[in-house]
Formats: sequence, C-alpha cells, structure tokens
Amino acid sequence: MDKRIIFFLLSQNLSTFGTSVVGYSIMWHVTLETSSGMWITFFTLAASAPLLVTSLVGGVLADKHNRKYLIMLSDGFSALSTVILIVFFLAGGRSLTVVLALSILRSAGNGLQMPAVTALYPQLVETEKLTRIQGINQSVSSVLMLLSPAVGGLLLGSVGLIGSFFIDIATASSAILVMATIKIERVPSETKQESIFKELRKGMRFIASEKMLLKLMYFYSISIFLVTPAAVLTPLMVRRSFGDAVWMLTANEIVWTLGMLFGGVFVSVKGKFADKLRTSAISVICFGILFALLGVAPNFPIYLAFIGLSGIFMPILNTAGTVYIQERVQADMLGKVFSLIIFIGNAAMPVAILLFGPMSDVVRIEHILIVTGALLVAVGCVFIASVSRRTTEH
Repeated sequence: MDKRIIFFLLSQNLSTFGTSVVGYSIMWHVTLETSSGMWITFFTLAASAPLLVTSLVGGVLADKHNRKYLIMLSDGFSALSTVILIVFFLAGGRSLTVVLALSILRSAGNGLQMPAVTALYPQLVETEKLTRIQGINQSVSSVLMLLSPAVGGLLLGSVGLIGSFFIDIATASSAILVMATIKIERVPSETKQESIFKELRKGMRFIASEKMLLKLMYFYSISIFLVTPAAVLTPLMVRRSFGDAVWMLTANEIVWTLGMLFGGVFVSVKGKFADKLRTSAISVICFGILFALLGVAPNFPIYLAFIGLSGIFMPILNTAGTVYIQERVQADMLGKVFSLIIFIGNAAMPVAILLFGPMSDVVRIEHILIVTGALLVAVGCVFIASVSRRTTEH
C-alpha cells in the first residue's frame, strides 16, 4: 500500500477519534443532565446545520485549492474552538449554551473538511482499489470509534466533560502533523475557475445530467431522514426504557461500533461490489428491519443484539455509495459533487430531528422506530426497482 494513503488514513482516523470522543461526551452529558428530547434536538441541529452551509463552500474550495491544506486548516479550526471552550469552562461558564456554541463551531469546521477528504481518495488510490481502501478505512475507524465511547464515558464519569476536550486537541494536532508529511498536489482543472456560486451551479448541472446520481442523492436524503430517530434518539430510549447508567449508554455505542467493525472488515475482504446501487438499497432495507426490531426489543441484551447487527450495514452503505460517485465523477468536480450530496443528504437530519425530537417527548421512541423502520424498507425496495429498470433499459 502507498505510504501516502497509510499516512492519510492515520491522519483522518486520529481526527475522527478526537471528534468522536467529544461528541459522545457532549451528547451523554446533555442526555444525563436533561433527559429531554428538546435539548437533544438543539444539539443535533448544532452538530448538523452549520455543516450544511460550510460544506457547500468546502466543496468548491476543495476543487480550487490543495485539499491537503484545507483538511489541515479544518482540523486546526476544530482544535482552536475546543481551546476557546476550555477557557470558558475554566472561567466558570459551564452552561449548556456554551457547549452548544462549541458544537456549532465544530460542525462548521467539519463541513469545510468533509468534501475535501472524500474527494482526495481518488488522488491517492487507484480506481480498482477504492472499495478495498474504503473498507480498510471503515475498519480502522470502527476500532477507534469502539474505543471512543469507552473513553468518552470514562472521562465523563471521572473528570467530567472538560476532560474529553483535551483528547480532541491532542488528536487534532497529531492529525495535522501527520498530514503535513504527505505530498499532495492540487488537482488541475480543465475549466475556468469562477465564483463559489457559479461553481456550485456547475456541480448542480452535472448531478442533474446524471440520472442515477440524482436518484442516489434523493435516495440517501430520504434514508437519512428516516434513519435519524435510530441515530439520535436511541441513547434517550435506553435512558428511559432500560436505565440511566453510563455503562448502558457506553454499551449502546460500543455494540453499534462492533457491528461497523465487522462490516468494514467484510468490505475490505470482499474488495468490490458488482452492483453498488443495489448494495446500497439492500443495506437500507436491512436497516429498516433491524430498527423496527429495536422498537419491540423486550430487554437490553436483545436490544444490543439488534443495534450491533444494524451497525454491520453502515460501512457497506457508505462504501458502495461513495465509491460509485468516486468512480464516475472527474477529479476537478468531485469536491463540488460531494459537497452538494453532503448538503442535500444531511439537510434531512435537521428537518427530521425537528419533527422526531419534540415528538419523542409525547410518543414512545419505540413506536417511532417501528414506523420509520417500515418506511426504510419501502424506500429500499423502491430504489431496487429503480436500479432494476436502469439495468433493463441498458
């Protein structure tokens, strides 16, 4: 394997680990302090809404400038935001509003980084190896994410929320240092560089001209909308239905991540998917079935079994869709295309949490999971039918 891709994966997984530790610590702190669906809604919006705006800018910048430096700048911004929060905490400003502000800043930095990271893979990896490398990345990421809820829970229970912030600073700084050692050139563009808005319109026209790419974008946005209750509200469901011990919240995330680890290993061993679109649809159908089963789990061990099985399909879904795009979009358009897909897909989560967050305070989360799970199965079946029509037409 090329030394550059090894260092790149190391850099990104260090950054992801720190971000994950802080994310778990913050969400669990809010869950345990408030047990409120409304506060969960606020923090979910803070973690996702700013990303939507900055990802559009980040995609254009990723095609205009060296993606390496854009990634390093984003990690630096995240670390600086965390330092500012620590100063506020040490000065006595420990309100949830201050933590909410940090989530907003971190989300904005992630939005600048995400299109650049995804678009950089084809610069470092041969096309036929993209699926395997993505699988390896998912596996390594899952191992670190397996550790992060344990680390987040340990820090939250021992030294409080502020302890996790120092982990984030250390990992972000390390990620920047590792990334600095990689030689990556800016992708030359065959077209004239224009304003951000004109570049975004260029990306929109490209997506609109690719019918299956457009359908894939719609498919992901609807799926993300319906996955949101399982992704965001399950810690609150555990708190209400099974117990409020920190170890239960930790187990919830660890078992999910173990499933992701097995899924990532499967992807890296398999190496490629013959039909990436059909694979994406089948993964969403499996999500729907397992999320619905979460809603009828009679006890915590059975609940954990279902959440672990559902985690297996996340790396499969992510890899199949991402590689499909990476294989079909030219290098100087990848940043813009991924930024638009990130924007439209992730816009579904704030909209969903505005609905499902307040709803969770008046309707049992189990019932929400059963309904959204059934709808996910339907969406997956419709997309499979669409993919089959494409195959027939060709």
